[in-house]
Amino acid sequence: MDTSHYLRADSASVFGAVGRHVEQALAAYAAAPIENPAVHRAMRYAAADAVWQFFVVREACGLNEHTPVIEAYHVPPEILALVGSVPPPDGRGDA
Repeated sequence: MDTSHYLRADSASVFGAVGRHVEQALAAYAAAPIENPAVHRAMRYAAADAVWQFFVVREACGLNEHTPVIEAYHVPPEILALVGSVPPPDGRGDA
């Protein structure tokens, strides 16, 4: 039995879910009040984590070029700079 069509369908479903998560996280970051540095910082790291998760899913499927994702989702440079990182526990070194 050829199961490749099942794998493609699952991949498409996962890409859709992870893509929606990226969209939601980037929207939450954009809406985060800059006057509240703690909330803004938390949303920035949450968006970076969502993008990182999308990159990991793509790489697991053999898609190692992330430029299309960065362009399609308009990922800001300040988010890209944090992809794969975790916030310092005390917030030092992070504006």
